[in-house]
Amino acid sequence: MPSRTSPTCRLASAALAGILTLSAGGCANIGPRETTGTMGAENTASLSPDQTRVSLEVLGARYRQNPNDGDVAIAYARELRANDQRAQAVAVLEQASIRNPSSMPLLGAYGRALADAGQYQQALSTLERAHTPDNPDWRILNVQGAVLDQMGRHPEAQRHYASALKIMPNQASVLSNLGLSYMLTKDLKNAEATLKRAAAQPNAGPRVRQNLALVVSLLGRFDEAEKIASADLPESEAAANVAYLRQMLAQKGDWKKMGRAYATPDAGS
Repeated sequence: MPSRTSPTCRLASAALAGILTLSAGGCANIGPRETTGTMGAENTASLSPDQTRVSLEVLGARYRQNPNDGDVAIAYARELRANDQRAQAVAVLEQASIRNPSSMPLLGAYGRALADAGQYQQALSTLERAHTPDNPDWRILNVQGAVLDQMGRHPEAQRHYASALKIMPNQASVLSNLGLSYMLTKDLKNAEATLKRAAAQPNAGPRVRQNLALVVSLLGRFDEAEKIASADLPESEAAANVAYLRQMLAQKGDWKKMGRAYATPDAGS
């Protein structure tokens, strides 16, 4: 299997990187990186390694100076996650949520971090406390759906996405996750239709189009998938991604398992 950063698996990793990139709403807008609507959607490409190191140092110092500040804890944990320090991000938010037990933004961020670290059951329990039935947050619903998809509980996930779409119709990250959820149940017709709808939204990002390219590949329309992927990737990378998927399908591998391994539902930041 290609490495995590290999160009040949980027199409797929961007794809199910959808379901674990939960909608990021509810995170405090503090610090040098702002969330963009999907969990895990930090703008990591905008910072150089040196800038990332400085950002971590600054936020780490602010957090240590005042560990009771929930907004700083959220911003620091977001930077840690962007730097692939997931366990430390979970630890920071766990302590912050203990100090601020009634803070729903903190609980939302903590639930996202747990999901990002693969602790799905605990993530669900935490996210349930991050909003209320009488005042639901579409972003938390999207994250919950993403976690449920990772757990293989697809009908429940789809109900959460449907609830999120009632609050925020045509939100691209929710539609993208819903499309991937259909894909994981081998309902490729609805997966394609939903992802096309997601890609048509003004707020659709590259991940949405890569998700669509993945599903179109699974339908056997490789030339079309390559064209879709080329909108955001160099032509050579798009071709390599599609060629890899074509090879996997030709070997009669379990494409659902392959999709789950590479595509990660949009679980937010």
